[in-house]
Amino acid sequence: MKIVLYTDLDGTLLDLSNYSYEAALPALTTLKRRKIPIVFCTAKTLAENEYYREELGIRDPFIVENGGAIFIPQGYFSFDFDYTKEMKHYCVIEFGARYEELRAALNAIRAETGFKIKGFGDMTPEEVAKDANLSIEKARLAKDKIYNESFIFDEPAEKEKILFEKIHEKGFSLTHGGRYYNIHGRNADKGKAVKVLTELFRREYGAEAVKTIGIGDSRNDIPMLEAVDQPAVVRRKDGTWLELPLKNLYKARGEGPEGWVEVVNKFILTNLKFKK
Repeated sequence: MKIVLYTDLDGTLLDLSNYSYEAALPALTTLKRRKIPIVFCTAKTLAENEYYREELGIRDPFIVENGGAIFIPQGYFSFDFDYTKEMKHYCVIEFGARYEELRAALNAIRAETGFKIKGFGDMTPEEVAKDANLSIEKARLAKDKIYNESFIFDEPAEKEKILFEKIHEKGFSLTHGGRYYNIHGRNADKGKAVKVLTELFRREYGAEAVKTIGIGDSRNDIPMLEAVDQPAVVRRKDGTWLELPLKNLYKARGEGPEGWVEVVNKFILTNLKFKK
């Protein structure tokens, strides 16, 4: 059996407050030694994903900006497959809309409604760093967007429905993660990207041999969790879990990276069987 691990970053592998992954390092080392693919599936940008892949020594494919694109290192799979373009040393399968289109839609919605919407494109690296508790360097990486725009929606909760409708009218979709709202293309979500990438893993290892695990914590992880064999959520900072109607959903007792380690131990490192 070939296990493939799909994981969110913020609030899951990374602590939501300080972005630490220290608690997960021993488990990550074991996964890499056992050659378990660790696929980042996150709202983070290409630049941010590359930063953490380099830090953690991970060489597997990854999914950026809430399913905007899959980045597959060239030569990773032993067969040829269809992809959108080559970029750096990756074969890229794109699903998302272009950043400039998303920014234009947000600006139009702000003008039409008067809503207080502040996107990353409206903020300096220093402002992003302060708001997201990032270093200036990491804030620059977070602003380097290609397929989605993260933004602050400083309005009462009841106006979220209007925001959703306006974004839908413009031809785009809205997700809300642990910290920010995100506008992105309708064809882009984590679940679609997971399904496409999983099919490539099945071509490589055999359809019956591949089993997938997904770990997340927030609403924008739902499509990913619905697309894997074994979904799991970690405890959030407020002591709650993401709720969704999946019979085999596992709720980790641990918070953030501690919960992530709990899931990895239970479903990978102790070789427990998957539920059908």
